[in-house]
Amino acid sequence: MRYSVALPNDRVDQPDDFLTAAAVADIASSVEDAGFDACFVTDHPFGSDRWLAAGGHHALDPLVELSFAAAATTRLGLHTNIYVLPYRNPFLAAKSVLSLDVLAGGRVILGVGAGYVGSEFDALGVDFDERNDLLEEGIEAMKLAWTQDCVVLQGRHFRARGNTMLPRPSSRPHPPVWMGGNSKRAITRAARSCQGWSPLPTTANRAPRTASVSNLEELRQRIALLHKEVEAIGRTEPLDICLSLLQPSPGSADYEPQHTRAYIRALEDVGVTWVGVRPVAGRSRKSYLDQARRFADDVMAALR
Repeated sequence: MRYSVALPNDRVDQPDDFLTAAAVADIASSVEDAGFDACFVTDHPFGSDRWLAAGGHHALDPLVELSFAAAATTRLGLHTNIYVLPYRNPFLAAKSVLSLDVLAGGRVILGVGAGYVGSEFDALGVDFDERNDLLEEGIEAMKLAWTQDCVVLQGRHFRARGNTMLPRPSSRPHPPVWMGGNSKRAITRAARSCQGWSPLPTTANRAPRTASVSNLEELRQRIALLHKEVEAIGRTEPLDICLSLLQPSPGSADYEPQHTRAYIRALEDVGVTWVGVRPVAGRSRKSYLDQARRFADDVMAALR
């Protein structure tokens, strides 16, 4: 099992402690030293006030923040969880991602998804109803741009007539793409065109527009669908599965290391290869780092 830890990029309430260059560098280098395999960030460029009031959150631009994390580390993976590709022209997205991958020496893990916040699509001028089609053609466009010369591709809102993007990414043949989402369509995309699948944990308070994965049995059912798709196409390439923890995280009142270790063993038994960890940031960067180190000592070190 490998572990990706959330950077607290939503803490606009305490920017001096969490959102400066020095803060991001300190957090990234500290979680690398603690033994985490990657760090991850979310993607919400322009949420509506109504969505924010209902529990949404702000976030730094994911690739900009990860570039600062990259500069402070040497081996830590740089993970988007998730990057809403339909918000963007896929060729501009491909250039930004490969730029980070080249400068970081091949450490990018590109988790992508269709997105679910309709008001954010409206503000960015993107048709919400096109999001799934835009995601699918966007993955194809990025992979072509990363790996081929003279790309010819007609999309819904672009047309490449023979275009080339250099340099090539440091990751070969390109950064791994992990598909986010629990729907059958997302699972099919993961099996057919990605290197990983990132099911989204759902709860009564967190239910984005996708199928429910609120417990181990629902996760097992979704993984069975994934295996069915893999078998149907005869895929032999390995496929990572990354799940953010549904169990309590360090810093929460009901966090219990023994139960968390047992839960992670159960996840591994059903095929999960990566776990996303969200330490409770508390009121300071020190509190966040204390909880991240606690998880590394209590859980990661004990299971490795």
